[in-house]
Amino acid sequence: MAATALRRPVGHDDRLSLVEHLDELRSRLIICLAALVVVFGLCLWQNDRLLNIVNQPLERETQKQVDRGQGTLGGIAATQRSLLDLAQVNRATALELAKPSSGLPAETRAMFAAQAEQLAAVVDGIPTNIEGNKPVTLGIGEPFTMTLAIAAMFAFVLAMPILLYQAYAFVIPAFTREERRTAIPLMSLVPLLFCAGVAFGYFLVLPAAVRFLQNFNADEFNVLLQARDYYKFVALTLLACGVVFQIPVGILALTRLGVLEVGTLRRNRRYAIVIIAVLAMLLPGTDPITMLILMGPLILLFELSILLASVFAPRPALADGDGADDEEPDDDAV
Repeated sequence: MAATALRRPVGHDDRLSLVEHLDELRSRLIICLAALVVVFGLCLWQNDRLLNIVNQPLERETQKQVDRGQGTLGGIAATQRSLLDLAQVNRATALELAKPSSGLPAETRAMFAAQAEQLAAVVDGIPTNIEGNKPVTLGIGEPFTMTLAIAAMFAFVLAMPILLYQAYAFVIPAFTREERRTAIPLMSLVPLLFCAGVAFGYFLVLPAAVRFLQNFNADEFNVLLQARDYYKFVALTLLACGVVFQIPVGILALTRLGVLEVGTLRRNRRYAIVIIAVLAMLLPGTDPITMLILMGPLILLFELSILLASVFAPRPALADGDGADDEEPDDDAV
């Protein structure tokens, strides 16, 4: 049965007993678990790269605050820059006084030359910049548990094609041929749109959310972000974007089932835009400017949904009375 689970789904006309159905379910669950374990192992092996990917939006925004001299790290960076400037000025002065043209005694010039060498060592030892800080861990086991959590999150996303195939292969045999024509295209869109939503959330929504939240009233707080809270925020944001990008699947399903009509969607476009604005507003960390930026892709998804629905929606069947217009003339009218 495991080989069947790997090769193809069970046919619609196949007759399986309850035990055989349970055996097939067990086989597919084992394959899903094995895929998750393998991908999780690979993600755990490359956990430093994955953590760097997740931390980048926070580090980029924090680095901007450091460069502006804001926050604790910004104050440290400003102090370092001032110390570096002072050391460089003193070294340049010592070098000038160590020259024979200064007119100072040889012993004094030798002293200033030694002082210039010491200041050169000090200048070389002062960091020229402070990198953006990483999330803070407060518990002794938090670095380990957070690393496992990030590896598991990436493992789920990377193993999604295998997981969905096994789920579809178990469910699809229950559908008739006509039902498959509707279900398979919709099911195929789910992972593609989810990955597109996650990418959209990572490259656009997450940086905007971090920028807004990190800078909100920042002068009144010393912001130290805990790793657990930050990674939970990242996971919820990306999951919300992946779910929101399922709008075309939901609209196509409703139109194929006859619950909605394409004409109704077109006539109520203005209400859909209001709903999209509310969804964009509810995404974590969105400010008014960011909300307007995020509404664009969502409106495009809605319009794409209408276009796809107009192509794939079932055509209304002709009524029984249609075609009766060409009735034979009544004998009385002859």
